[in-house]
Amino acid sequence: MAQVFHRSTNTIARVSIYGGALFVAAVLWFGLSIQRSDYLTGVGTARDQPVPFSHQHHVSGVGLDCRYCHTGVESSPFAGLPPTQTCMNCHARIWSDSPTLEPVRESFRTGKAIAWTRVHDLADFVYFDHSVHVAKGVACATCHGPVESMSLIYKQNTLQMGWCLSCHRDPGPNITPREWVTGAGGAGHGEPIDGTALSGADLMRAYDVHTRTDCSTCHR
Repeated sequence: MAQVFHRSTNTIARVSIYGGALFVAAVLWFGLSIQRSDYLTGVGTARDQPVPFSHQHHVSGVGLDCRYCHTGVESSPFAGLPPTQTCMNCHARIWSDSPTLEPVRESFRTGKAIAWTRVHDLADFVYFDHSVHVAKGVACATCHGPVESMSLIYKQNTLQMGWCLSCHRDPGPNITPREWVTGAGGAGHGEPIDGTALSGADLMRAYDVHTRTDCSTCHR
């Protein structure tokens, strides 16, 4: 019986199989790269806000503590956004006629909250508690970046699952003395407690920090 297929068919079949597998792998790699890109995650991109609030001016310039505006960060799952009254504590006297601050004055007159655009916005199926992280010595800058130098706020990190897990698997490098959680620079940049430098491992023991990677930690 004559051979139905030419011998080269075997080679073509092998090349097709391997080529198809490589193509699928390339598509998956490309998709993951796009998903983690700054374009989709918003890393480094400042969001438009009703009022161009400058953290650089208010934190580095004026010297406001994070907790003056974000009052719930130490005791609540949410850091909280300041009510308009907090803004007016200063701006009833400072820049009180500035056109830029008209949305603040309008909010104060009407009682309608300013519609700030959230920058660090986790998915609804993710549970995150600010107070727990603050109590364990995770500095604000560890997640939010050098906010004190941002004229307009932007995401420093992706806040995606892989990024969070990298810290949950090895928390030590991201733990700082509680007294310096709201300071600039993040973990490892605070002054030693009582003149004694504490390592990440020391702080983990002091604050009872454990690695947490089970699904229920963040998905409840």
